[in-house]
Amino acid sequence: MIRKIWCTLPVNKVVFLRNIILRIFWDGQDIPSVEVPIGDFFGIAHGRQKRMVTPFVGMQDARGLNCMIPMPFRKEVRITLENDSDQDVPMFFYQIDFTLGDQLEDNAGYFHAQFRRSNPCPIRQDYIVLDDVCGKGVYLGTVLGIRNLYSSHLEEWWGEGEVKFYIDEDNKSPTICGTGLEDYIGSGWGTDETVTPYQGAPLLDQERGLYSLYRFHSFDPIYFEKRIKVTVQQLGSGQRSWAKEFYGEKGGYYKAAGCAEDDDICLFERNDDYSSVAYWYQTLPTTPFPGLPDRKERLEGLRT
Repeated sequence: MIRKIWCTLPVNKVVFLRNIILRIFWDGQDIPSVEVPIGDFFGIAHGRQKRMVTPFVGMQDARGLNCMIPMPFRKEVRITLENDSDQDVPMFFYQIDFTLGDQLEDNAGYFHAQFRRSNPCPIRQDYIVLDDVCGKGVYLGTVLGIRNLYSSHLEEWWGEGEVKFYIDEDNKSPTICGTGLEDYIGSGWGTDETVTPYQGAPLLDQERGLYSLYRFHSFDPIYFEKRIKVTVQQLGSGQRSWAKEFYGEKGGYYKAAGCAEDDDICLFERNDDYSSVAYWYQTLPTTPFPGLPDRKERLEGLRT
């Protein structure tokens, strides 16, 4: 069983954090069960490094990248790192701690992690964090990156959308439907920059419109028997007059909590740049992942 993965590389290099790709292959599979840019895998979106420490992944002092998620295997494991940037990495150090001969339960699942990005995510469409996963398992957590594309009003709030889990036979309506994105990460009425063991928002860069959030389902596990799909609704709040200038009638415009029907403060549909990492365990075989976004797609809009 893999017990810990640690690494460090030159700090504040977006080109490396988004273009060094971590892949893990379990028990002779030809397709990876983990395929994620290294920065996103360790918990911070957009190729940034921020202080974040959780029991699962984190960036200690924004420099040491740590993963302590238990990863059982039965026969063999292959871990690769691909430098898909346009530069040589001048220094890269790593350590992988593992044990052999572990007594695993018959139903012990294999760790999986998948990266996605939709830039921009089409308006009135939920962003897909995870889809087409077939097997039996448990959903562990989410790292979510949002780049605010509502460029003229970066102060407007993007976090009203529901996080939805479609489990097994539930296709039309979600099995679990949250009350808003800030609620999913444990806050409410917005969020401040905060890090707790299981949920938080370590990056809120209002000047550049970059936000990184996370939630781990340690005490509220989400089990599935056959399949799972996870999505995030794109919904924000702010001034109706501003939103109509930007989105026109596509914004929808709905009554906000505590406001009158015709109040200028309302909820509205948005389309922002979303990226994510989904972490989960499942039985093998791994369903082939969608194609990893290429270098240009991974970096667009993120270089400083």
